[in-house]
This record gives sequence, C-alpha cells and structure tokens, in this order.
Amino acid sequence: MLNNFLNTLAIIISVTSLLIVTYGALISTLSFLKNEFKRFSGTYSTTNIRKLRATFGTYLLLGLEFLIASDILKTVLEPTLNELAILGGIVILRTILSIFLNKEIKELEDKDV
Repeated sequence: MLNNFLNTLAIIISVTSLLIVTYGALISTLSFLKNEFKRFSGTYSTTNIRKLRATFGTYLLLGLEFLIASDILKTVLEPTLNELAILGGIVILRTILSIFLNKEIKELEDKDV
C-alpha cells in the first residue's frame, strides 16, 4: 500500500513538473511574440529577450526540481542502477542550468544599474 501511495505521489509530482514547464513555455512564447511584434514599431529590445530567457530558465529549473523529487521517490521504490543514473543526470543538468541562469541574471542586473 505504501508503494502504491509513493508511486502515485511520484506521478503527481511528475505531472506538476510538466505543467510548470508547459506554463513557462507558454508565457515565454507569448512574451517572445510580443517582443518580435515590437520590431514593426521600432521598440524591439535584445534586453527583453535576455530577460525572457532568464524567466523561462527559472520555470525550467523549477520543473527540474519537481522532477528530481519525483525521481527520488521512484528511486526509493526501485533502487535500480538505471533509476540512479537518471536521477544523477537530472541533478547534473539542473546544476549546469542553474549556474548559467544565475550568471545571466547577474549580468542583466549589472546592466540595469
């Protein structure tokens, strides 16, 4: 019974991750299109694109955090080498994304000052 509960919880967390990333992609797509339409009026800005990338990256990182939680639960249920490899890959990917996203956000803040 505990296995069923943890498995269901892992699936719910995975779906939540998918929803977060999808929502971030939708917002980013709309912001991108809005900025591209500004080309016609001459108010296009590459800074907006960089802010958009930072915002989308934040959603990706949050989604990956949820995926890590889901994979930890799955690894507890089935501690196979394959599950551990997937978990390790996600953690490495999240760490790399976090480093570059934080660097980009800091650069944006420095340019705004």
